[in-house]
Amino acid sequence: MGDIDIEAAVRDFEAARDRGEHFPAAWFDRLSLDDAFRVQLALIRRRSAQPRQRRIGWKVGLTAKAIQEQFGVHEPVFGCLLVEGRKPSGHVFRAAELIKPGFENELCIELGRDLPAGADSAAVAAAVASIAPALEIIETRGDFTRQLAVALADNAQQKAFVVGTKVRAADMPDLVRVTARVRINDEEVASGTGAAVLGHPFNSVAWLAGKLAAFGEALRAGDVVMSGSFTRQFPLAAGDRVETAFEGVGNVMASVV
Repeated sequence: MGDIDIEAAVRDFEAARDRGEHFPAAWFDRLSLDDAFRVQLALIRRRSAQPRQRRIGWKVGLTAKAIQEQFGVHEPVFGCLLVEGRKPSGHVFRAAELIKPGFENELCIELGRDLPAGADSAAVAAAVASIAPALEIIETRGDFTRQLAVALADNAQQKAFVVGTKVRAADMPDLVRVTARVRINDEEVASGTGAAVLGHPFNSVAWLAGKLAAFGEALRAGDVVMSGSFTRQFPLAAGDRVETAFEGVGNVMASVV
């Protein structure tokens, strides 16, 4: 791959999105992962001019070994969370408004202070104001496995995030030992612990702080961070009801009609 004109890529991705096309074929196999993150951030900055599309936080993806194996990659990635994407527990999505949706089971971590690059998990713990049980709703808008860089430019599959009741930092359990139990249509389909998220969900936040610095970004007080999934990713279909119970943290629910 040669040098990439980031501004040209941004224009092409915006034009494609206006046509309902999220994976512009002209950019297949042309973007490095760093290029993809630069395109993503530039696109989000443009979208943030609209209040409902203002960035309010970040997602970390591909943290669980199960998900890395599922998609054939071996390092975390990041995406942006927007105002319009935040939904309360119990939210009902319309299948017709989603593109090949799925969900992951995560913690939504709210920061009470800025977090610089180089922060370790102890510094993250000191910066956390609260955590909440959460579901990330993703969309498979193209070939994620073969065109990972294009998927990252398209904001890393992010569609929405469903958030349950907050738990204050002072009341948090040991997140490594927290088990998330996933039920789809009243049937338990999986479980996983916080250890699946880079050994500890706060390690995910520490990784993010360092990664963002390379792109001139930083974690700020008030940001929310979706930690990465405790389990593999699951598809969603019309009629599905999802509930995940994070022991010692709380439950979060969503459905699709």
